[in-house]
Amino acid sequence: MGVSMAKIVLLAIVCSFCALYVDAAGSPPAPILPPAPAPAPTPDYVNITDLLSVAGPFHTFLNYLESTKVIDTFQDRANNTEEGITIFVPKDSAFSSLKTPSLKNLTNDQLKSLLLFHALPHYYSLSEFKNLSTQVSPVNTLAGYPLNFTDDSGTIHINSGWTLTKVSSSVHASVPVAIYQVDKVLLPIAIFGTDIPPTAAPAPSPISDIAPAADAPGDKDGSASSSPTSSPSSSSSFKIVNDGILSHLILAFVAGGVISMMSL
Repeated sequence: MGVSMAKIVLLAIVCSFCALYVDAAGSPPAPILPPAPAPAPTPDYVNITDLLSVAGPFHTFLNYLESTKVIDTFQDRANNTEEGITIFVPKDSAFSSLKTPSLKNLTNDQLKSLLLFHALPHYYSLSEFKNLSTQVSPVNTLAGYPLNFTDDSGTIHINSGWTLTKVSSSVHASVPVAIYQVDKVLLPIAIFGTDIPPTAAPAPSPISDIAPAADAPGDKDGSASSSPTSSPSSSSSFKIVNDGILSHLILAFVAGGVISMMSL
């Protein structure tokens, strides 16, 4: 019995070695797989509120964004879309100088549309505005109303229908968010209508000093010509003298005639 168990164990060991030999000789080598690519880095979260808080000052525009919750729309496009966003931000002075029309009479929905009118649903670098001005303009904003762009030797001009302004500086320009400062509040015709007030006329240029005109003859300062024909006093004196000479000649003639008659 003990011999039989020893034989069985020995046979099992031999079979195991045979199986390993067959696998090593007949099985192809396992393929070497390439390493999996590293995941793309997640873009940093862009906080538009922080960007507007430290620049500008853009306090008025930022307050409007926060009070109407439009800031949430901007943040969502900045961080959750592939297209990104481009925002045109007026400085506080642009709002304070806005007299007509007034924003105080706008409804909440109109105010939201006005703010959305300051954003494009795509990231645009400054160099890309040249193509916008020649090929794509006008471009629809997040409000659905269009803006017209023109490039004048690198200066980007914006026409909203009511407002003519330009991009005066770049606040932030890194994919997916571009923020540009503008000199005026962008006012859409869809809200304010087509009754656009006329542009104020430029101030008149200062008038240069003009030499005073020459005094006319006979002025009180006595600078008039002393010509006999232009001076009444001279003419009167000349007439009196002539009349006196004529009278003397007549008297002499008469006297001469009387003396002649007497001598006869």
